[in-house]
Amino acid sequence: MSKGIKAQIIGWGAYVPRRVLTNADLAQMVDTSDEWIVERTGIRERRLADADETTASMAIIAAERALATASADPLAIDLIIVATATPDYLFPATACLVQRGIGATRAAAFDLGAGCSGFIYALALGAHAIEAGAYRYALVIGAETLSRITNWTDRGTCVLFGDGAGAVLLGQANGPGGILATHLGADGAGADWLILPAGGSRKPASAETVAENLHTIRMDGQKVFRFATKIIPEATRKVLEQAGLSLADVDVVIAHQANARILQAAAERLGVPKEKMYANIDRYGNTSAASIPIALCEMADAGQLQPGQRVVLVGFGAGLTWGAALVEWGGRPRPRRNLPWLVAAVRRWWAWLLRRFRR
Repeated sequence: MSKGIKAQIIGWGAYVPRRVLTNADLAQMVDTSDEWIVERTGIRERRLADADETTASMAIIAAERALATASADPLAIDLIIVATATPDYLFPATACLVQRGIGATRAAAFDLGAGCSGFIYALALGAHAIEAGAYRYALVIGAETLSRITNWTDRGTCVLFGDGAGAVLLGQANGPGGILATHLGADGAGADWLILPAGGSRKPASAETVAENLHTIRMDGQKVFRFATKIIPEATRKVLEQAGLSLADVDVVIAHQANARILQAAAERLGVPKEKMYANIDRYGNTSAASIPIALCEMADAGQLQPGQRVVLVGFGAGLTWGAALVEWGGRPRPRRNLPWLVAAVRRWWAWLLRRFRR
């Protein structure tokens, strides 16, 4: 590791689709009600991608907004990591589609699959790559189109999920602040608790798998709930221990937005007040790998994060996986000359125009 180099969030951006699916809408589709959903999940509405939107298209918008926040040139990006359970294709990687879409032609790009913990895993890898001196700028994205793998006849799961994307741009920070510590973990013994049974090499797509709805999410809700309420406090304490800090040194905890009851139980186990545990699940539902970056961007854009404040990002997901990151917020970068960004935008428009004419 290069001495003194730290990774810091220097840009951020999020995107959620325009289409809103309310609990009242769901009550027209399955045997449920607004009261039933709110009581059990805290969710009142969620966003669903339009027919022409994909994980890549949403990730591109979030990425462009993160670059705009930092006044950064896409050509300066060295690495793009997209955390997703719903890639556009099994291959090529969605990250490669993002690379092409934003004109980051110098960047290495790959996808990461760690379920709802994916953004934390990607953030840790991006930060380590910068800390090692291998890269200067890394674009980390969490993006999901869960509506495409949701069983809309299963009221136990269809009420939970939504679509969206969030992105952060990491850069070198030689001063105070930045990513102070990360902690990752996994336990494959719970792999069957949250699973997409078909579509991989074990159960390739067939008429039978489609007929049995095996291409949609299956979840043992009770087991996942017990795991989540235990692992969020554990991972939070682990990452603070690594940094030599305590909960008293933390200003806010942004946990994976899976269920309001999970957030409440985790806050109680941690012994932190409700207002210290950020929540926006009522408006977006569970957006998997996108939930933490969407919440982070929402707080940043609203001015709820101030320079020097410490934030714990903590998630859990299929695998089973979990992860936490301790971030000292650096604030909005000072605006720079935006000519490189304009040049890159023109290049992307010209490339798009050429592709249209070639069809």
